[in-house]
Amino acid sequence: MDYKEYLASERKQEWREELRKSKKSKERTDIPRVHMNELPPAYRITNNEEVNQGLNIEQAQTEAARCLDCPDPLCITGCPVQINIPKFIKNIERGEILEAARTLKETSALPAVCGRVCPQEKQCESKCFYIQKLKKPAVAIGYLERFAADFERESGRISVPVIKESNGIKIAVVGSGPAGLSFAGDMAKNGYSVTVFEALHEIGGVLKYGIPEFRLPNSIVDVEIDNLKKMGVEFITDCIIGKTLSYEDLHEMGFKGIFVASGAGLPRFMGIPGENLIGVMSSNEYLTRVNLMHAASEDSDTPVIKGKHVAIIGGGNTAMDSVRTARRLGAERAMLVYRRSEEEMPARLEEIKHAKEEGIEFLTLHNPIEYIGDERGRVKQMKLQKMELGEPDASGRRSPVAIPGAIETIDIDEVVVSVGVSPNPLIPNSIQGLQVSKWGTIIVNQETMKSDLPDLYAGGDIVRGGATVILAMGDGRRAAAAMHASFSQK
Repeated sequence: MDYKEYLASERKQEWREELRKSKKSKERTDIPRVHMNELPPAYRITNNEEVNQGLNIEQAQTEAARCLDCPDPLCITGCPVQINIPKFIKNIERGEILEAARTLKETSALPAVCGRVCPQEKQCESKCFYIQKLKKPAVAIGYLERFAADFERESGRISVPVIKESNGIKIAVVGSGPAGLSFAGDMAKNGYSVTVFEALHEIGGVLKYGIPEFRLPNSIVDVEIDNLKKMGVEFITDCIIGKTLSYEDLHEMGFKGIFVASGAGLPRFMGIPGENLIGVMSSNEYLTRVNLMHAASEDSDTPVIKGKHVAIIGGGNTAMDSVRTARRLGAERAMLVYRRSEEEMPARLEEIKHAKEEGIEFLTLHNPIEYIGDERGRVKQMKLQKMELGEPDASGRRSPVAIPGAIETIDIDEVVVSVGVSPNPLIPNSIQGLQVSKWGTIIVNQETMKSDLPDLYAGGDIVRGGATVILAMGDGRRAAAAMHASFSQK
């Protein structure tokens, strides 16, 4: 039975048919989309509490009733990990929340994470019948995913997926970010002995060091990781593959397959004057120190600068995380400097909305050209070039063009540069014969995620050069399916 046949058979189950008949389509489509409960802006900028507060059961079941349980659910095609979306939503509608959570875990190792940070509006929700045909707001798939995962966790009845009998084959995973965790979960389900090697002292990769707790609490990530441990996945921290252990060492330790998910932790800068001044840093450093090293606490061994006039350069989700973090650390003026217009910003609309509510100043169509320091070498000003939009570039966004002579100088005492990242070069440089692109990414077959080395697969940012959590998880699932197929043939 292929996946489409499986979905069709699931849809024909008696309880699903009865649920569809319980309301007319018009009754469902007339229900307005739910609004997420949120902490008020004036309160939330004083702390690190999670902004989005989730749905209660009445809100969730009402929203779930909007889903039409389409015979051809395109929402699934928009999900990189192929969650059976109608099935989990219909289980919420009928009150079987734990069954909804189990459905999520059939294909997703991190449902509580994805329900919080995935760009659902660009993926599953963008394929929803409401948007495609009715021109109405999509079913809030992400909110419902979060609700089901949170309900299960709070109930204390956390399910563990069915694990096949051990086949005795050892598999190594390099990196404990979303790609590595997704891969590890799928391989563990198939009976493999999986060990995840993490360079840092905390498990979770970018989920821990890159995303602030006001958007994704560490306790949520820890619960997802604990579930993987219950599935038999072993985690080893403070171990740098390529330094602590080599590719050859892994072979000597008996690992028959390796999945590299070491991420893109190398920050990019713009190459403009003044970037070496004190107070200018990358978003990688800034967020890692605040999120992972607790650099904002009073007794920190590695305190971070708490600027009063802070400029974050960039327009993506990481830039939003950085500028909202600066606001919480006491910035009186927290500015987001972006060379294009707001319409071209790659950040999620929800993040932009939250930033504006929190008093973030948007300096769009501006681009820094120089940072100026004081006599102690600390940044004190930045020169901004005003921009206008020209013709679209290769990505379809209109290219920013400098307006001749339109330059202004602004007082600042801290700059966080968030203009992209490059892949971690350690693995590509330490393994002979591994094919690497000119951008430093590992070259793989896009269907199987297999490299040109017979036992090495890769996914996530080390292949993509920077992407979303859910795309990285999709890579992990594809790699696991391909590696399992390869071992099964042998």
